[in-house]
Amino acid sequence: MSRRKAAAARAQRLSRPQGPVRPSEELVEKRDGRWWVRSLTGSSSTKAYTCPGCFHPIRPATPHVVAWPELKSLLSDDAIDERRHWHTACWRRKV
Repeated sequence: MSRRKAAAARAQRLSRPQGPVRPSEELVEKRDGRWWVRSLTGSSSTKAYTCPGCFHPIRPATPHVVAWPELKSLLSDDAIDERRHWHTACWRRKV
């Protein structure tokens, strides 16, 4: 590969927007900030979670949403450490 092609390829990689980790993730604006959101079909979830919106359990194999803040808080090493599992309806009602 020539230097020119290598430089063009490097520039293209660096100019790409830093989007979601997976195609199924999207950035959502809520009143309390911007959140990365991933919808889960339920078939991949094998354990129960507690929804922070209603405090009821999300049973295994139940479709739901995983959300985490775009920016990390001061108390965590990474924003994804703050991810929470929500019922889809509870997430939609979240202000």
